[in-house]
Amino acid sequence: MDSHSNSKTPVTLLGLGDMGTALARTWLAAGHPLTVWNRTPRRAEPLVREGARPAATPAEAVASATGPVVLCLLDDASVGETLSGTELNGKDVVNLTTNTPAQAQQRARWAEDRGARFLDGGIMAVPPMIGRPETGGYVFYSGDQQLFERHREVLEVPAGVKFVGEDPGHAALHDVALLSAMTGMFAGITHAFALVDTEKDVDRARFATLLAQWLGAMAGAAQGMAAQLDSGDFTEGVASNLAMMAAANDTLLATAQGQSVDPRLLTPYMRLMSDRVAEGHGDEGLAGTVGLLASA
Repeated sequence: MDSHSNSKTPVTLLGLGDMGTALARTWLAAGHPLTVWNRTPRRAEPLVREGARPAATPAEAVASATGPVVLCLLDDASVGETLSGTELNGKDVVNLTTNTPAQAQQRARWAEDRGARFLDGGIMAVPPMIGRPETGGYVFYSGDQQLFERHREVLEVPAGVKFVGEDPGHAALHDVALLSAMTGMFAGITHAFALVDTEKDVDRARFATLLAQWLGAMAGAAQGMAAQLDSGDFTEGVASNLAMMAAANDTLLATAQGQSVDPRLLTPYMRLMSDRVAEGHGDEGLAGTVGLLASA
C-alpha cells in the first residue's frame, strides 16, 4: 500500500539522529506520510524500507511539504545551514532542535522574515521514550499557538505536548530549566553514592531505593517555593528555615570530610544559603536564594 495515499497529515522531517529516527518511526507507525532527509543519506535507508519517502536535499524536502516541516538537528547553527537556500514562504516550521531561549526567539524571527510560521519545541524525553506514552515523555512547544493547535494531532503522536506560551523562547526556557534541575539532582545523587561507597558493606541497590523515595518526597518543595515566590513572603509555610539548614550544612561537610569525599558538588549551594542568612533572612525558606542567582 502506498503510505502517501491516506488522509493523515503528511510530515517532513529533517534530521535522522537517534531522536529524529525515533520520531520518524512513530509517525510512520501511525500512518502519516513521511518525507525524510539526513545529511548522511544511509541513515534514511531503514525508514525508506518502512515507507518513508527520501528527499535528496533539504530544499527538495521543504518544497514538497504540505504539512509541518520538523527539524531535529544537532544545534541552531545546523538549522540555519540546513534551511539555507530553501523556500520557506507559506511553510509551517517546527523546530525540535535543542537551543537556548535567545536562539529560539532569533530563529522565529528568521523564519517569519521568510514567510514561514514557526513553533519551537523542547523534548523532555530520550529516544526510547518516544512513542511510549506510559514513560511520561513530552515536548514543550512555544510560539504560534494557532499553528500548534493546527498540528496538535500530529505533534501528539510521538509524545505528549505542553504549550507554554507565545514567546518562541519559552519552550527552550522550560526545557533548560528542567534539565538544570535534573543536573542538580544528579549532583546530589552522585555525592550521596560517593558517601556510602566508602563503606563496602552498604547495599547499593537498597540504598538507591531509599534515595529515590527520599528525593520523590522532597520534590514537593517545588510547589512551596513557587507559592512563596508568587506571594513575596519567603517565610510562608516554612518548616525548616535557612538558618537551621545552613547550620546543618556543617554536619554534611564534616561527614564528607570523614568519609574522604570531596564536597565540591554541594558547596556552591551551601555558600548561597549562608549568604542569604548573612543578609538577615535566616527565618526564610529557600525561595530567597532565587533572587541571589537572578541578580548575578
